[in-house]
Amino acid sequence: MSRPFLRARWESLLLLNYECPEELLVPLVPTGTTLDPWEGVPLVSLVGFMFRETRVLGVGVPGHRTFEEVNLRFYVRRETPEGELRRAVVFVRELVPRRVIAGVARVVYNEPYLAVPMEHRVSLDPAAGGSVEYSWRRRETSFAMRGRVQGPASASAPGSEAEFITEHYWGYTRQRDGGTLEYQVEHPRWRVWTADSAEFSGDSSALYGAEFAEVLRSPPRSAFVALGSAVAVHHGKKIDSV
Repeated sequence: MSRPFLRARWESLLLLNYECPEELLVPLVPTGTTLDPWEGVPLVSLVGFMFRETRVLGVGVPGHRTFEEVNLRFYVRRETPEGELRRAVVFVRELVPRRVIAGVARVVYNEPYLAVPMEHRVSLDPAAGGSVEYSWRRRETSFAMRGRVQGPASASAPGSEAEFITEHYWGYTRQRDGGTLEYQVEHPRWRVWTADSAEFSGDSSALYGAEFAEVLRSPPRSAFVALGSAVAVHHGKKIDSV
């Protein structure tokens, strides 16, 4: 395992999940991986969360340690030559409020980051629940994702949709030369809630394209909130396509 490139805390995660046409995702699947549908249904997730205590190669950069991120992602799998099954995420678009962070992510991982003004409102108690909201702007358009939960957070049930959505420890991203970069993400199992109410607002055509915007206009099929934890993101490595 490589030395972590990034260490941070990911906290107050809001995950809105939508059924998505397979033909919309297939052209985005990195070489060497395949779509990983949930019970036969391809999903995309709009995920908002807080980065805290962020350190890159062990160094915290003033003004860049605490910030929001919102990403649109889908799910793939890869079987290694040794027979290990790796379930992973692929990002359609990642939003952060810092240009430096977006630039580093594009250079190091070729991830589709974009810097936009962002805000958050989080009031969560592990025993009682609460609310989470992330909002941002792109040119003249405002966006927001919101969720409310009640009661105590708990570990997701094995084999549940909540486990499938929250417990991914690998990422894949297509490279400029057509190859694929694989990177590992370490974190303990998260405590989660199933949201009592959740929504996304804003015309996202300019961010994700008209077809993904149409997917996001529907109510989410499921929504979860996770407390989060410390995470470590490792350096990526190129994988063989077969």
